[in-house]
Amino acid sequence: MKRNYKILSLLLLLAFGSCSFTTKKFSNPDKDKLLIQIITFVLEQGHFDPIAMNDEFSAELFSDYIEILDPVKRYFYESDYRDFEKYKYFLDNQLKATEITFFNVVNERMLKRIEEAKGIYKEVLSEPFDYSIDEVFDTDYDNSSFAKNKKEMKERWRKQLKFSTLSNYDDLITQEKLAKEKDGSYVMKTESQIEKEAREATLKSIDIYFNDNVEDLQREDWFAIYVNTIVEEFDPHTYYLAPRGKEDFDQRMSGKLEGIGARLQKRMDYIKIVGLISGGPAWRSNELEVEDVILKVKQEDEEFPVNIVGMRINDAIKYIKGPKGTKVTLTVKKVDGSVKDIVITRDVVELVETFAKSSIVNKGNKKFGVINLPAFYVDFKDYKNINAAKDVKNEIERLKSEGMEGLVLDLRNNGGGSLPAVVDMAGLFIKEGPVVQVRSTGEAKEVLKDMDKSITWDGPLVILVNEISASASEIMAAAMQDYKRAIIIGSKQTYGKGTVQNVINLNNMLRNNTSGDLGALALTTQKYYRINGGSVQLEGVKSDVKVPGRFSFIDVGEKDKENPLPWDEIDAAEYTPWEYYFDYNETVKRSKERMVNNEQLKLIEENAKWVKTKIDDRIFSLNYKTYRAQLDLNEEEAKKFDAIAEYQTNLTFQSHSYEKSLFKDDTTDLKEKRVRWHKSLSQDVYIEEALNVLEDLKMSYPIKKVASTVRK
Repeated sequence: MKRNYKILSLLLLLAFGSCSFTTKKFSNPDKDKLLIQIITFVLEQGHFDPIAMNDEFSAELFSDYIEILDPVKRYFYESDYRDFEKYKYFLDNQLKATEITFFNVVNERMLKRIEEAKGIYKEVLSEPFDYSIDEVFDTDYDNSSFAKNKKEMKERWRKQLKFSTLSNYDDLITQEKLAKEKDGSYVMKTESQIEKEAREATLKSIDIYFNDNVEDLQREDWFAIYVNTIVEEFDPHTYYLAPRGKEDFDQRMSGKLEGIGARLQKRMDYIKIVGLISGGPAWRSNELEVEDVILKVKQEDEEFPVNIVGMRINDAIKYIKGPKGTKVTLTVKKVDGSVKDIVITRDVVELVETFAKSSIVNKGNKKFGVINLPAFYVDFKDYKNINAAKDVKNEIERLKSEGMEGLVLDLRNNGGGSLPAVVDMAGLFIKEGPVVQVRSTGEAKEVLKDMDKSITWDGPLVILVNEISASASEIMAAAMQDYKRAIIIGSKQTYGKGTVQNVINLNNMLRNNTSGDLGALALTTQKYYRINGGSVQLEGVKSDVKVPGRFSFIDVGEKDKENPLPWDEIDAAEYTPWEYYFDYNETVKRSKERMVNNEQLKLIEENAKWVKTKIDDRIFSLNYKTYRAQLDLNEEEAKKFDAIAEYQTNLTFQSHSYEKSLFKDDTTDLKEKRVRWHKSLSQDVYIEEALNVLEDLKMSYPIKKVASTVRK
């Protein structure tokens, strides 16, 4: 079973607030039981689609909790599983009775097995690995069973540790060869010396992991894992924020983070990069990319890196983030299978770097604008002055002052954000009318409308999306598509998140809290729907012009999550399509014809399919020659796709006059950031086609607009 983990970020939520519940009194001297009592009540009373806590729920919770604790099956034995299994269909009864016997039994056994594991891995790493043996390591843990005895458990650890050490071994051999190439008199280390050093590095890494993370976990941390497993059974976006996690969440909400400026997500055993914060250290390094996997982390004052494969994401983040000015070395596996070390100097990451930015571009004798919006951000304490809609409006006005004749709104990789902000932003492009419909369980739908009759931009509009464009991005794209106000170019479908969450402070559920901080719960309370009545849940927004991308064949959407809410539809709202109706269908047809014959897109699609095959690889050789040969083959195959990064359009992008005026007294490297952004735009085949579409729209748009006016 595959589970996906969330980044606790404002950008993934559509709304925050408090939920109203009945005035129920909660009391229990046992903090853990009190938390269970409150959590189950909130889920049953407040969740959009609460599920029945029955035997089916119990069995799912049982399986998921064991998997969360021991995903690679290197702690529990088959006998342990049999002991636990007696609770499989009784967890629902325990929760209703606020009993935590199952947790206590499993947790006690887990702590015992962790102590035993320390002895096992030290014993395994005390003996040399033979890399000449033809054996393989299977990372598809779902198909493996629990070890029957200590002999089997030791063998499991041996293969896992040998696999982990193999990359160390390869790194050291590569370093020795490079040293010899630079200095012919250099005496290379023997294979046995290299093997020993590689093993010692793995031992150091796993010692650090156990000492700094596993040993650091308190009972409340283990219990938080159990509680989070319970709430995640309801849907992928309902999750528990333990007091420690809530502190991290509040720090993110403050708008400043010290670290590398990357958004991380755990997929199976691996920590993946799912986003880079513009202007942050990782972004500036120009080496880390979305979908890269972080294998190891080394601090500047440490000799050996820490292997974070299999580590909980919160534990991994502790190693990756750090004080401003310190350096961290990340050992990264690229999507093409290559492994490289990337050194990044940490800094204060200002989330202001996720704000809207724009550029102007001349195409022939026409001038167009591009606005990039990484998130639908908002400051709830100062919405009037800090929100994405206001900033996009300002950028439009600045582009209009430069003579803009068409606009591209780039929502690729935009994970969402504020619901009010997206309603206000949609209003910039239509006269007035509904933007999105919202429904709570048992209540009449609410139609959120743009009430402002003014239009900031009434010219041609293209919106770019991809598979990671989610929630608020999907509302925006769907509304513009339903109004036929814009042409949507991008992935086959967007992410497919059609739910709204509220973050509830659980301490507010108690009148007199003497139990200490109980944390918070992100709870799915509503679903949103397009104005045509359809939901984007699971299905996302389907682009008018579908083009392949790097995520085309990777499981990244809502439909690939655990326990997603189903797709459904409601009655459509009353709305009138854009009155200045351009030749929508003909423009889409022309774009599709260009795209199907585009060699760059053909190469991108081929690369996406190739990357998918690498991601699906589950069996790896533990024979070094075979392992090295596969790496060499991957690197050779990857060269074919170098042309993707080398692609160049004949378009030149530049800042508008207002932004240029800011360069004079700038202390934030704004000019450098824009130069890099403009360069990437000039190499972007999707931006190129969006501008082609604008050009087509511009040719027909004025005629249609005049004709419409005459008919009136």
